[in-house]
Amino acid sequence: MKRTLSYLAITLVIASLVLAACASNQATPATTQAPPAAAKEVTAVIGFTASQTGSLNVESTRQVNGLNLWMKQVNDAGGIKLSDGTVVKFDKKSYDDESNKDRVQELYTRLATQDKADFLISPYSSGLTDAAARIAEQYGKFMIPTAAESDSTYELGFTLVYQAYTPASKYLTGAADLLKATDPSVKKLAIVHENDQFSTDVSNALKDYAAAQGYDVVMFEGYDTGTTDFAPFINKIQDAAPDAIMGGGHFQDGSTFAKQLAEKNVPVKYVALLVAPPEPTFAQLGDAALGIIGPSQWEPLAVFNQAAAQKAGLDWFGPSSSDFTAAYKAAYNEDPSYHAAGGYAAGLLLQHAIEKAGSLDTQAVKTALDNTDALTFFGHIKFDTSAEKHGLQIGHSMVYIQWQKDSSGNLVKQVIWPAEGATAKILYPLH
Repeated sequence: MKRTLSYLAITLVIASLVLAACASNQATPATTQAPPAAAKEVTAVIGFTASQTGSLNVESTRQVNGLNLWMKQVNDAGGIKLSDGTVVKFDKKSYDDESNKDRVQELYTRLATQDKADFLISPYSSGLTDAAARIAEQYGKFMIPTAAESDSTYELGFTLVYQAYTPASKYLTGAADLLKATDPSVKKLAIVHENDQFSTDVSNALKDYAAAQGYDVVMFEGYDTGTTDFAPFINKIQDAAPDAIMGGGHFQDGSTFAKQLAEKNVPVKYVALLVAPPEPTFAQLGDAALGIIGPSQWEPLAVFNQAAAQKAGLDWFGPSSSDFTAAYKAAYNEDPSYHAAGGYAAGLLLQHAIEKAGSLDTQAVKTALDNTDALTFFGHIKFDTSAEKHGLQIGHSMVYIQWQKDSSGNLVKQVIWPAEGATAKILYPLH
């Protein structure tokens, strides 16, 4: 009997230990926290064409370089976090448009339909962008045009196209103001331009503005895209005997025109040309570049910072000019032109809108873009939201550069206008 009781006691002790262990094991899941779920990650595709071949290759290549730099920096930093915790990273789909408008229509249709691009960046130039903008609007895709300055693009009723650059109507008017401030006695002005949409729009606006400022426009004429021999054209300029020449077109024709003006020693006091002079490679013209003025959407010397944004009551967004310049030089081993900065700025605008919206929803991003009033390294960004000119850039202003020589005799760019942003006095007269 004793043995039976003893055995029973031992059995009860073992049973209690087993029950305790079971209870402990059952409690474990209730007190152990599961690891947090990984954030959902999505990829947004940015579609665009570039002029890898054709007359617009130089400017277009640098625009794409800037966009690619922005994309790499955003992705390397972990992407953009939306309000629901989703992380957005970016990929790209691009094609060579061959500087051809028909090719642009075909390719942007492919980007919007077959490639399912979420957002679009414009090709380089106003003419090509007009074609792309129609496709973007047709398929309900946002498009940020960078090098597409023609005002007329934004008078076509588009609602999803947002211009990053100062419009064409304001492109060379500052050059007329600079000339008047430098030498009020100058009255005779020749305006010569490439026969493309952008250059023609700029020159028409300049002609009206110059006339209102009291200038005598003694020559107003266009030349064909692709012109390489300007001798007959320069003969007409010499016969008109202007004090100043303004106009131009794009890099190839502009640099050729400047070179041939120098070779013929055309006796003018002042030359301001579109697009070509701000490009760093314009200095390869040597002395033919000296004194040539160009309007620029952005220059590394231009200083926009958070303090200036606060003073103006604007949002500040993105890197400083010096940080962008350093990153671009490290990536491409060259100084950035305003085309490169414009490509980066296009991505930056898209990023800012998505972050403000906290979403990829079309209406939310549209509202954010419509409400954008920000200062970036590229300058002030604000859009016209009227039905008549929706998406037209109304915040950004031009700066004007001139090629001068430093103390060592090297060609360098200097900002000469507006006066409050100048880094040097104008070299004047040219001859």
